[in-house]
Amino acid sequence: MTTIKAPNPFDEVVTQEVLEQAIERGRKRARGCVHATSVRYVAILESLLIGFADQSAVSLPIKNYPELATLTPTELTALKLCFGGSALSLEARDMHVSIAGLVSASGALMDMAATLIAARNGSKSSQVKAQAARANGQNGGRPRLQRAGPTPA
Repeated sequence: MTTIKAPNPFDEVVTQEVLEQAIERGRKRARGCVHATSVRYVAILESLLIGFADQSAVSLPIKNYPELATLTPTELTALKLCFGGSALSLEARDMHVSIAGLVSASGALMDMAATLIAARNGSKSSQVKAQAARANGQNGGRPRLQRAGPTPA
């Protein structure tokens, strides 16, 4: 993973317009981001347990993440949530790690996410789909596939 130093625009003047723009950016960001509510190091599993508001959690094995594997158990216990629950931080090392980045580095979690998204998107019905279904229903249902090749005797 790439380490990025966050900018510190300490000299920016905060006007009402700048404040409203920041609030709107925050609202947009909140809709599409991971927001953890807790993080705990589980020594017996050598994993980080990242919890969410609905009481679900993800367990991330430390050994799978080079940026975490170098930390001591004391440092792992000291990890805190930051950036509205979208990242982990360890102030002693000036380290900030995206939770979405950690999850996306796991092939198994990404495969599961892709399956869930495909299932959710496949169940959605648009106006075009609904019209096609009605038209197919009036004609006796979905047309059968026409296969090329010899017909069975």
